[in-house]
Amino acid sequence: MTASDWRLPGGDAVRLAEEVPVALSFDGVTQAVMMATPADLEEFALGFALSEGLIAAPSEIVRQEIATGKDGIEARNWLAAPAGVRFAERRRATLGPVGCGLCGIEQLEQARRPLPRVKAPRWSLSPQEAEAALGALRAHQPLQDETRAVHAAAFWCPGEGLVLCREDVGRHNALDKLIGALSRREIAPDSGALVMTSRLSVDLVQKAATVGMPMILGPSAPTALAVTEARAAGLTLIARACGALALYTAPQEATA
Repeated sequence: MTASDWRLPGGDAVRLAEEVPVALSFDGVTQAVMMATPADLEEFALGFALSEGLIAAPSEIVRQEIATGKDGIEARNWLAAPAGVRFAERRRATLGPVGCGLCGIEQLEQARRPLPRVKAPRWSLSPQEAEAALGALRAHQPLQDETRAVHAAAFWCPGEGLVLCREDVGRHNALDKLIGALSRREIAPDSGALVMTSRLSVDLVQKAATVGMPMILGPSAPTALAVTEARAAGLTLIARACGALALYTAPQEATA
């Protein structure tokens, strides 16, 4: 259940988004506990594993299981041998609340992890198409329509428009769910653009760059660190500036 009925003191009925602790475990070890919307959790775990570099391909997760308990939900994942060995070498427990995708890291340098160079898109996106993609996202948010309390991450493909969308109380959770959904459908991350409902923060840039998404669209301005990291990775950022969409970074700005 992603939303529930509540009664306000004045008697009005409202729908509120569910928010529960979700533990993401790999080979029996908890890697992260996130406050999340309890939906699409297999995709969430797969997308998290890909965007955090725990696995290199979806096939490296050989089994998944969702276990619900009184304190929350555990998304259990078992890794193929090579991935399991890599995970064992770098495993650490993290705690990530809704507002931040970097909480729980052990050292300061982990906040700016090395990012791969993203390939420049083989397609173009006009200003009109960018506006249309952001506008179309509104029609793909049923949980937001119910609750007015969740973020969305969607994928735009040239000639098709928005082809997938996932919602969550956490913006980085929504992105991980989308990454997992793309992977399951064998849609290449570099075949389109990421469209977010939220500000473009550095955690979104890191996840997008790690899986090879070449472009992010957002409805509000990015943070300075997000622009810095996107520029270094060659990732294109398009977001609001002075009421209109602006190009904050372009692929040719990538540094070696």
